[in-house]
Amino acid sequence: MSRTYCLEVTGDFACFTRPEMKVERVSYDVITPSAARAVFESILWKPAIRWRVVRIEVLKPIRWISLRRNEVASTVSARNVQVAMNAGKGHLGLYIEDDRQQRAGLLLRDVAYRLHAQFDMVNDAGDNNNATKFHEMFVRRAEKGQCINQPYLGCREFACDFRLVADVNASAAPIAETRDLGWMLYDLDFTSPANPQPQFFRALLSGGVIDLEHVEVRG
Repeated sequence: MSRTYCLEVTGDFACFTRPEMKVERVSYDVITPSAARAVFESILWKPAIRWRVVRIEVLKPIRWISLRRNEVASTVSARNVQVAMNAGKGHLGLYIEDDRQQRAGLLLRDVAYRLHAQFDMVNDAGDNNNATKFHEMFVRRAEKGQCINQPYLGCREFACDFRLVADVNASAAPIAETRDLGWMLYDLDFTSPANPQPQFFRALLSGGVIDLEHVEVRG
């Protein structure tokens, strides 16, 4: 049976953008499973394992803030990057003053979650890889606060703090709130890497907890 690991993450702001909002950023009510998975991957990512989030606990009341931010409207084109790589030189800069736009966003503020996840070994993990090895690596890194990249809550500017929870029963209880949060992004299906497909599930918050072990995922 796979071990379950628990992280408590906190942040001042978060934005788990709803894909149906085309212009302004509007966050889901709570962290999405894919964003929670990314927190675990920021601490330990290896090709031999796949993280799977099984439970999300909301530790603070869901609070909102409306915020207007400056964003860059364009991205560097892949074609320009390819040309620069082939030529050994090229112009890949973006001029912020010429490309700036303001967007309003409905964000979450003062968030705290307890995330539970397990990892599975992939079929072609190799003989030199085993679950005990990765267990020890993750626990050691999480206890020291080490990470491959700074974990964040939806958008990279919303960095979060994390800590490994050894005893869940000794931690704060989830919020006492039960409601249907509607359809939420679960993850992206990379069966076709060139055309990843979004997957959704019906998010039910029960006593401040979203149980992900038995949800129905739809593409």
